[in-house]
Amino acid sequence: MLDFLRQLQRHIRRPIVLLWDGGPIHRRRMVQDYIARNRHRLHVYRFPAYAPELNPDEYIWTQGKACLANDAPNDIEELNDDLRAALARIGNSQSLLRACLRQSALFF
Repeated sequence: MLDFLRQLQRHIRRPIVLLWDGGPIHRRRMVQDYIARNRHRLHVYRFPAYAPELNPDEYIWTQGKACLANDAPNDIEELNDDLRAALARIGNSQSLLRACLRQSALFF
């Protein structure tokens, strides 16, 4: 998580808004300390517990699962390749990403 936050700050020079669920990785002391040290650039907003309808990430996974429906990979490597391709397709589509944001119940 710390590597991800560092990379994010390296590539985005402006303030960053993080929308987080209550996952254990987000609550680790070292992550919380890092965010506290970088509070001028990192602004964290937590999703309420058990509110997947607010999380745009859930809609991205729904799109990814739809791409994999009726697929029958021969092994775990092929499944991994198929999943990466599905997520790359979503990540490269501004319209799909915007749709995932709009579908969430968040107010933007």
